[in-house]
Amino acid sequence: MWIPQEEWIKTLPLTAVASCVLMLDPDGRVLLLRYGPGQPVAGQWWLPGGMLDHGEDPWAAARREMSEETGVELDDVPRLIGTDHRVDVESTGPVIDYFFHGGVHTGDQPIRLSPEHDRHAFKHLDELRDTPLSARLQTLTAIYVAARSGSAVYLREGSPL
Repeated sequence: MWIPQEEWIKTLPLTAVASCVLMLDPDGRVLLLRYGPGQPVAGQWWLPGGMLDHGEDPWAAARREMSEETGVELDDVPRLIGTDHRVDVESTGPVIDYFFHGGVHTGDQPIRLSPEHDRHAFKHLDELRDTPLSARLQTLTAIYVAARSGSAVYLREGSPL
């Protein structure tokens, strides 16, 4: 049965899209931010990033989120290192995450946190086993390996296929 395009569009699934940036320090440690009090995942750590604004592409969102959440302006074009399709995030529906490699933070730009976060740290992956993360360590590990090897990874529910 044929329906007008404007009606058909309403039947399509809504998917939220987010971009995150994996930035390393010269020792290969990952920059993590801790969500502050009052945030939905307060006390948990994760990469700089967030949801795309209306009409924004994932690459631009990665640059914007990095600047807003850390004060760091990315000089180089961040390289896409992975995507993750999650079917239902906290009962809100599907989310597609884009992960970008933001390069190496040399300390020339100080980290200035947004009000959303209360701490930052550079951590080796093996230091994170007991750290409360807002996503899985397996996800972070896969993204880290992709960044270090110059490859990209496709994840489903945070796990490489």
